[in-house]
Amino acid sequence: MSTPLAEQLKQLIYAGEFKAGDRLNEAALALRMGTSRGPIREAIRHLAGTGLVTPVMNRGVFVRQVSIREMLEIYDLRALVFGFAAERAADNVADEHRRRFEELLDGMDAACQAEDSGEYYRLNVAFHDLILTLANSLRAHQLYDSYVKELHLYRRQNFNVPGNMRRSNVEHRRIYEAIGKGNGAKARQYAEEHVQAGRQRLLAGS
Repeated sequence: MSTPLAEQLKQLIYAGEFKAGDRLNEAALALRMGTSRGPIREAIRHLAGTGLVTPVMNRGVFVRQVSIREMLEIYDLRALVFGFAAERAADNVADEHRRRFEELLDGMDAACQAEDSGEYYRLNVAFHDLILTLANSLRAHQLYDSYVKELHLYRRQNFNVPGNMRRSNVEHRRIYEAIGKGNGAKARQYAEEHVQAGRQRLLAGS
């Protein structure tokens, strides 16, 4: 089970304060978070179990690095799982979910206006998670989460590029509209295209 310290560390990594390949210093983290090294060590051990950080014998623990080749393959797999989830979500969406989708989309529009990439990323994750939840498939959700963990550093910096947040949210609205109308085939198509478009934006900015 994740601890509050593990969640704080995860958010620091997601925010880009620790980049791929950076070493996590237990003593410095303990000082920063006002705790002892024991709880920090336990938090790092939890993150290692999720694949977010990698222990290296006699060297320490480092934020995981994913090669470009791995990243491209993970994007392809993520597109397939997200398309599957969106198609299933179209069968399970209710009015309460439609309201939540609208809240998230409006929030992301506001984040675009404010050029707040951190808030946009947080709401973006929640939007995708809602679709995975509506798919009602534990296996799909687990697979998708594993891909997201491996791609987070690439994806987080992607939203710092001007215009990418707005393009992304236009695609979100198209996915939502298909789900909201119960059109599973279109929802799958738009969801897969959204992930692949994200990959292309990332490559264009790299």
